[in-house]
This record gives sequence, C-alpha cells and structure tokens, in this order.
Amino acid sequence: MRFVQERIERGLLDARIQFVFSNRAQGQAQGSDGFFDLVSSYNLPLVTRSSAHYRRSRSSSGLTWAELRPEYDRLVLEDLEDFRPDICVLAGYMLIWGAQMCSSYPMLNLHPALPDGPIGTWQNVIWELIRQRATRTGAMIHLATEELDRGPVVSYCSAPITGPDFDQEWLALAELDLEEVRASQGEDLSLFQQIRRAEYRREPYLILETLRAVAEGRVQVKDGQALNASGLPLASTVPPGLCLDEEIDRAMAADGSA
Repeated sequence: MRFVQERIERGLLDARIQFVFSNRAQGQAQGSDGFFDLVSSYNLPLVTRSSAHYRRSRSSSGLTWAELRPEYDRLVLEDLEDFRPDICVLAGYMLIWGAQMCSSYPMLNLHPALPDGPIGTWQNVIWELIRQRATRTGAMIHLATEELDRGPVVSYCSAPITGPDFDQEWLALAELDLEEVRASQGEDLSLFQQIRRAEYRREPYLILETLRAVAEGRVQVKDGQALNASGLPLASTVPPGLCLDEEIDRAMAADGSA
C-alpha cells in the first residue's frame, strides 16, 4: 500500500485509494496494528471486521466456517456499501473470497507464481520450483474467484532463477535428497531465499504497473473477464495475461532497484 500510495501522491499513477479493508480488528495483532497506523497516516478510510472475532461469536451455533462464511461476507458488503471502487486489490488477504464477494467487486489478487506455475502459499511455490528445477519464477495478478489462485489472469512478470547468481546453489543441491534438505534447512536454504528475493522484489512493481494498465485502459475488467484495450480476452494469449516485464524493468531501473 505504501508503494502505491506514494506513487499516487507523486503523480505517477492516475488513481486514488477509496478505502482499506481488513479482516482483523485493532488490537488483534501487532503487524496489522502497524498497518492500520500506516493507513491512518495517509488519511485513508479504514474498515475492519475481524473474521476471527466473528467466528468466536458464533461458536455456539455449531456451524462450520464454510457455513458461517456467507453471513460474514454479507456483513462485510454492508460495511463497504458506501464505496464504489472501480477495482479492488487483495494483498496479504488470506481469506478465499466467496461467490457473493467475487460477484460484488472486481478483485485483483497477487499470486507469487507465473500463470502456469504452482498454486498455494509462496513457500509452497518455491519448494515446487526447486523440485521441478525450474529456470524462471515470477508473479501474476488474476481476478479473484472461488477457485484458489486460478481466476482469469490479468498480468504477470517473470525473472530468471539460473545464471551466475544461482548456478552454484543449484549445483550444491544436485546430489542431495530434497525432502531431507527441506527438513534440515527449511527456508534457510540459500537457493530458497534467492528465489524468493528474485520474485518478491518485483511484486510491488507488478501491482503498480497493473493498476497503471487499468487506469490507462490497456486492461479492462468486465463481467468476470480480463480484456485488452480492444476488448479481447487476455486469456487467449500464451501465456495468458499482459506481460509487464518491460514496464517493470524500466520502473525498477528508474528507482535504482534493477
């Protein structure tokens, strides 16, 4: 949020943030409290409804979270009924959106893998890339649907995970049992950390450049589809989505981050 808001304030993105929503409440966790302070510093409207508190309040009902979820989503929609955003961005939001939420707002979700890459958490993605001995990593923005990490792809970026910075790490792993390495070293594995950095440093630029593409009309989101400027589905490209590698490389170079 800081990355995008600062560029809005600098006139680098023709957009504004209408509101920020969190499924945590003030005082629930140190990390989210710090985020709320950041939102407040920008004078942005903050709306919160704790999903954890809601579940506890309904614990006596005997209903599962799946059964309670539609009511929780309905309450969230009521909380947000005064806002009319053109697009919403899910970032660090760990609840899978249900059908009612997906149909109410066009939601952009960040997933730390290429369009044809692994699904799941970023940790799972990296381990799968290592298992496959992949040559590239990346991230994508897709429309949020009820199907985890598999909504229509809007945009993506990629980065190599071979070459001088990686070859020694791949070589060191070649003769080892991956499951034993994962159990003994876990995320401290140097190759794991390097792959994460290669992808993670591009994430905020992917969000920014995707929002810029939407603001400029190069990407349209209509009726659950991601379309190009001509109104053709981006799903028809191979791989699907708008590749933003060039735009991200230029932006990172301008920031001295390349």
